[in-house]
Order: sequence, then structure tokens, then C-alpha cells
Amino acid sequence: MPDRSTTCIAAVIAAMSIPVAAHARPAPQDYPNKPVRVLVGTPAGSGSDLMTRAVSVRLAEKLGQSVVVDNRAGASGAISLQIGAQAAPDGYTLVTLSAQNVTAMLLGTVTTNIPQDLAAVVMMLSQPYLLVATPSLPVSNVRELIALAKAKPLVYASSGTGTVVHLGMELFSSMAGIEMTHVPYKGSGLSMIDVMGGRVHLSITNTLTASPLVRSGKLKGLAITSPQRVQALPDLPTVAESGVPGYDLRSWYGLLAPKGTPVPVVQRLNREVIAIVNSPEMKARLAADGAEAAAPNSPAQFQELIVSEAKRWSVIVKRLGLLKKPEAS
Repeated sequence: MPDRSTTCIAAVIAAMSIPVAAHARPAPQDYPNKPVRVLVGTPAGSGSDLMTRAVSVRLAEKLGQSVVVDNRAGASGAISLQIGAQAAPDGYTLVTLSAQNVTAMLLGTVTTNIPQDLAAVVMMLSQPYLLVATPSLPVSNVRELIALAKAKPLVYASSGTGTVVHLGMELFSSMAGIEMTHVPYKGSGLSMIDVMGGRVHLSITNTLTASPLVRSGKLKGLAITSPQRVQALPDLPTVAESGVPGYDLRSWYGLLAPKGTPVPVVQRLNREVIAIVNSPEMKARLAADGAEAAAPNSPAQFQELIVSEAKRWSVIVKRLGLLKKPEAS
């Protein structure tokens, strides 16, 4: 009998073969004529929230209507994705998507079949993560962290079970030959509060959230998770060059709409958002926080990325043994 991950991947691939036009409605000639809502599956202050708010302000200027950010945190984005999938496909409800939502789908935390129930609009940006620790932890680099983890129990925070942050830390532990206790939170903003306060020892979190906290000394930056260093923190080494060769963890953010949203509406939103994130002002702002604006991409290309990410993380989920075993009947 196929496991949950295999079944989910098969459904994702099958969804790709359904022509978008078969579900699309005619575009209203006066779109938009009322405020547009953007659902965010993380709390206010998280990286996804901050990025979405920055884009929404500029999108409102281009559309001539308010763009309202609606935070529906919890369950690794399951709540916001479900609301988005059930919303009217009229272009007035959008929902953010991140790589961690895809991993949560593989583990069953997100029950929405993302490619089948939602339409890809645009990929907005990509970014590495930061490995950070509470300031009082007596380590200053990855090698010292590994040595400490072998000598005493350490506790790490994540933004939720099944998220990229969770899987990324489990991958790090596996590659480094250590074991740590996992404490999941309902978003990176909440987890960072407890890392700063010393209630948990460390975490992997996105650069948008963590870079200002590292620069201010509220968090201790240990390493960047991508293969290359970032402009925002040029003196911070990568995990790979700090004792765990081959380690690579990056994320991305994008926008979805309910399946059946008129194609011309999706195409307009795609054009406007690409122009926003690739403007000199926004690119400079993203680079300062270690993120990078996505190159121009079509809804179909973003859909293909979602599928490829599901395949990639499925391999890691299986290797780490994180799939839930089916209950005996």
C-alpha cells in the first residue's frame, strides 16, 4: 500500500496535467473594484508576513484598491490554505505559499492538495535561512555547537512540525551526527521570542525575520544555510564551510489564488507582483535581509516549482523516517 508521501506526490503530478483554462472563468472587465485580501499562514512579524505586507502596499498602488493582509496562523499554513481553496475564484482572495507549506502537505499537516485546489500565481522571492542561537549559549560557530550537542541535551525551536525549518534542522542533526529535542511553534515570530529569551537553545529561521535580530545582538548568528554567504551578513560563514559539508537549505515565497480564478486576472497579478519585487527599491530591501527577488516567472513555471519541491522533500522526509505510520485497524 503506498505511503502518504507517495500518494500525495502522485496527486500533485496528476493535478499538473489538468489544463488551467478548463477551470477558468471569464475575467471581469472592472477588476478590481473592491479590496483584495491576501491570506498569510503565519503570525504578524514573521518573514512571510513582513514580505507580504511590503508587496501588498505596492500592489494596492498598482491596482487602485486596498490590499489587506489577513493573518490566519497555525497548522503549518493549513488554515490559510484551506480558506483560500474554499474562497470564490474571483481574484479578490489570494494566499501566500512557502516551501514549508509543501513539506507540511507531504506529512499530512496541510490537508489541502495545493496544486489541485489552488492556482499558482507567481513566485516572489527566495532566501537562505540562518542558524541562530540564544545569546547565552556558549558557542560561536557550528563546530562548537556540534561539540556541545554531543555533551549535553539541546532543544531547538521550529515554526511548526513538518516545516522546512523542522526538516532542515533534522537534516542538520543527521548530517552532524547529533540529536536534539524539537519544540514546534505556530510561526517563526513566536519561536524567535523564546530563542531570544533562552527558553529554547537554537533554531533555523528565515533571514527576513532573523537578520535584524542578529545585527542587534538579540540572537547569535552561527551560520547561513545556503552554499554561499549572503550580502546582509557577509562575515557569517555557511553551515557547509563550518563542519557540515554538503548542507544546503533554502526557501521561497509565492502567491496562489483559488482554482478557477480567471486567467487574465492571474496574469495581471503575476505581472504586477514581478514588477514590484524586481524594482530597485524592493531588490535592495530584500538583499539587505539576505533574500533575493525571483526572476520573472509564469504561473506555469511556479506550478512546476511546487511539484519539483514536493519531490525533493519527499526523499528527505522518507530518509529521516518522519512519515507517520498508519494506525493498525
